[in-house]
Amino acid sequence: MTYQLLNQPHRWPDRSTARRILTRAALLVAAGLIGGTAPAQSASDALSAAADKGRILGSEKATVWMLVVSDFQCPYCKVWHDQTWAAIRNEYVTTGKIRVAFMHFPLGQHPNARPMAIAAMCASAQGKFWPMTESLFKAQDRWKDLKDSRPFTDSVGKTLSLDATKLKACMDAPSVAKLVEADRVRMARAGAESTPTFFIGSRKLAGAQTIVEFRKAIDAELAAAKPR
Repeated sequence: MTYQLLNQPHRWPDRSTARRILTRAALLVAAGLIGGTAPAQSASDALSAAADKGRILGSEKATVWMLVVSDFQCPYCKVWHDQTWAAIRNEYVTTGKIRVAFMHFPLGQHPNARPMAIAAMCASAQGKFWPMTESLFKAQDRWKDLKDSRPFTDSVGKTLSLDATKLKACMDAPSVAKLVEADRVRMARAGAESTPTFFIGSRKLAGAQTIVEFRKAIDAELAAAKPR
């Protein structure tokens, strides 16, 4: 598969089909939706491929995928990130049990959500998606009402030792903006209606639920994925 699919909304015919694809998360990779492995054919494809791969965490041998459908300006997404994400990462991701992909779902009422999603993907292209994510949620109150968020992302990029020239070029690249929009369209077709939403194997969780609820869902999917 090439990365061409990343530059346009994936054409799932209906929501049930989308959910079946999400149920078999390995097919997301096979379909080139996230984390494909085919060589890029242009500079734009190379940028998209690097950005795409960088927002994935976890072992390739993991049997369960978790898709985090989020909006950087969403207050409940910040609550989940601050209160629950670290436990999931420590208990399930670093131990090789699940693989996680961050999917962008910028809401219309959050004008800075889209530029921050683009900034995160551009940091991803330089191998710093997750540090950028941490920085954006931590400082959400500082940038959420800015009329021009670019100086803020430039400052964070400097803090993360990103190449400033590459960051600027990436932020202006149409292909990266298309990645963010493609995420939004795919996740809407898969059944996401608000943020945060989570697809864990065949399950969907909505809202900033507690670690207890996530453990229940993840453990159930891990048990279901075991060979019988």
